[in-house]
Amino acid sequence: MTARTAHTAQSAELRSAARHMTRRRLLNHTTAAVALAFGVGLPGTAHAAEIDARRITEDPFTLGIASGDPLPGSVLLWTRLAPSPYEPDGGMPFRRVRLRWEVAHDRRFTRIVRRGTAVSHPELHHSVHCEVNGLVEDRTYYYRFRAGRWISATGRTRTAPAPSSRVAALRFAAVSCQAYHHGYFTPYRHLADEELAVVFHLGDYLYEHPVSPVGGARRLSGGPLPAHFDRETLTLEDYRLRYGLYKSDPDLKAAHAAHPFVLTWDDHETENNYAGDNPGHPQPTEEFLLRRASAYRAYWEHQPLRLPQRPRGPDMRLYRRVRFGRLAQFDVLDTRQYRSAQAYGDGWHPPGPQSEDPARTLTGAAQERWLLDGWRTSRARWHVLAQQVTFARRRRSPVPPHTVSMDAWDGYPASRSRVLAGAEAAGIDRLLVLSGDVHVSYGFDLKADWDDPDSRTLGTEIVTTSISSGGNGTARPPNWTALTTANPHLRHYDGRRGYTVVTLDEDRMRADFRTVTAVTTPTAPMTTAASFISEARSPGLRRV
Repeated sequence: MTARTAHTAQSAELRSAARHMTRRRLLNHTTAAVALAFGVGLPGTAHAAEIDARRITEDPFTLGIASGDPLPGSVLLWTRLAPSPYEPDGGMPFRRVRLRWEVAHDRRFTRIVRRGTAVSHPELHHSVHCEVNGLVEDRTYYYRFRAGRWISATGRTRTAPAPSSRVAALRFAAVSCQAYHHGYFTPYRHLADEELAVVFHLGDYLYEHPVSPVGGARRLSGGPLPAHFDRETLTLEDYRLRYGLYKSDPDLKAAHAAHPFVLTWDDHETENNYAGDNPGHPQPTEEFLLRRASAYRAYWEHQPLRLPQRPRGPDMRLYRRVRFGRLAQFDVLDTRQYRSAQAYGDGWHPPGPQSEDPARTLTGAAQERWLLDGWRTSRARWHVLAQQVTFARRRRSPVPPHTVSMDAWDGYPASRSRVLAGAEAAGIDRLLVLSGDVHVSYGFDLKADWDDPDSRTLGTEIVTTSISSGGNGTARPPNWTALTTANPHLRHYDGRRGYTVVTLDEDRMRADFRTVTAVTTPTAPMTTAASFISEARSPGLRRV
């Protein structure tokens, strides 16, 4: 037995459940045939006793606080009790702990508007998800948690406007791809100082790859990280520990404390380039479903997500809709859980019969129907698709054969065509696609005919660069000339790290691509690499 096989060994009960789910999926063609629900690990099933929070002797709020998924008059608040975040149990006993939360109009909490209690369950790794209702629409609030004598940092959040309200402008950010071992999360420190309504995280919140004792490119000097980080994440304990490492980062904590987040995942939260039930590397499907169940559960435990997103074994409905008055509707996609396997074994290949099969899907049929139905009934001015992988056609070279990525929408062109046709059928004339994944920033015009640069522009795509993944990067990567020549609808390409700030008003979109000089130094300055606008009456990116 190899070390990897030994490490993936799970309890006989879970392995049996995974095999049963695999058979039912194959027989019934459904992803909900039976719940691989980790039934022995849910609140109430183990009857954990409760202890007084006053018995906690060390600061339990080492992973910070967060808010997310803003609704009109409602926000979701998150924290996790972990005095020792690098330990498997987080430094907490297997006991329930009751903590308090407060929401106020001001940072000093002199005008508290809501307060309550929540129970942190050991079965959910002492994480809490508090849905706070009864707030005023489109309003900034401050929040904090208390556990015994310990008080968390103060967070700032904001509710969404009422669905029928006229919103003059909306300013938000898009972020993605934060490999701890590739560098510091320096862009997040700058992001925390931005004036934003919300941040959209487009995936790769963590990476499954080993992190060395010195934190890889960070070259930590304060003592080695525990050895259990220096291996690939495979089990529930592995993923929980990795979130403990990532969320202890001070820059990431600052960004979460400053803004509400709306999150979706890509592949690395589970395994690189997995597709639906298909793992990224050869292994039995039952083993991969166990791994996926572990990854999904740890993801929900550590993110400000609402109860409908709580997973059931290896299934978790993450696609959802967020509205900001009549100005913008955000459709948040999951392009990993339901996709067909990558054509031609993944990688870069010329388009062919396998990739162009009309039956292939990136979203799955149910999610695609949900998206198109939502567009048909929407009254919003702007429709923003918040998703993971590059949407526009992206040829690797101007010289035939023109290879494209089988992991992006190029590997699923029929799926992309159905989405664009659905947007046209719904009369959408202000379409914006937000993407991540590729560790560079792009700005694309979405063309009716990719082979004709003069064809109609149907919308724009903003691909945000990585927070740290890929290391420091450079303004013009080696393939800059090849890519810009091969893709005349590519209006912007920069290979440095950072994030993107987008501002919408009724008829115009502005994108500011922010970059830092380096992520191997934690105090690198931030600059605006480029700014573009796109106007409703003249769609297409124009540099300003």
